[in-house]
Amino acid sequence: MAIAEGLASAGAAVIIGNRNAEQGEQAADTLRRKKLKAHALPVDVSARESVRKMVSAVLDQFQKIDILVNSAALILRKPIAEVTDEEWDSLLDTNLKGAFICCQEVGRRMIERRQGKIINISSNVIQPLQPGRGVYAITKAGLTQLTRVLAFEWAQYHVQVNAIAPGPTITDLNRKFFEEHPEDLKARVQSMPIGRMGQPQDHVGVALLLASPASDFITGQTIFVDGGSNLI
Repeated sequence: MAIAEGLASAGAAVIIGNRNAEQGEQAADTLRRKKLKAHALPVDVSARESVRKMVSAVLDQFQKIDILVNSAALILRKPIAEVTDEEWDSLLDTNLKGAFICCQEVGRRMIERRQGKIINISSNVIQPLQPGRGVYAITKAGLTQLTRVLAFEWAQYHVQVNAIAPGPTITDLNRKFFEEHPEDLKARVQSMPIGRMGQPQDHVGVALLLASPASDFITGQTIFVDGGSNLI
């Protein structure tokens, strides 16, 4: 949501895709109340036809897509030995396959126009591994490699593909967990060189860079925005 607001504040017309149509519309309405251009569309990123329907609706209204941000993700906290097939499939479908489908469906239009910016939201857990987050780390490592592959293949079409790897950040995905496990939150903060958890707004600046012409010579990179936690 912070990145969507940042892009909208910079002048973009933002389309928020959400599996939960009501949540998506609420997010878009929050931005519209701030006099920003925002719309919402329901989408299941793991289902190609759903993504195609979303892309078609955007193109019908705006004729082009300049920027794609893949931020849909699920988190699972469980040792690998206890992960079920259903849990594995669920995380892979949303975190990796979903980004792959969105990149393909939008990227084809960008290739036709020979212009576009794709930003994938990875995670710093691809380097400093954390207990119980193995499957999540695997999906995000795959997303980082997908970023590199697409950047390599699509550079000739002037489509830049990069990723942001946030560090420990308070979000809607983990807020309840940290409220119920304050000792884990304290340990995270103490382990970070910068001495605090990240906030969604911390990632906006890098997203604006990667979405702008200032990044035309940057592609295939994963930029860590993690308060230095990947240094440990």
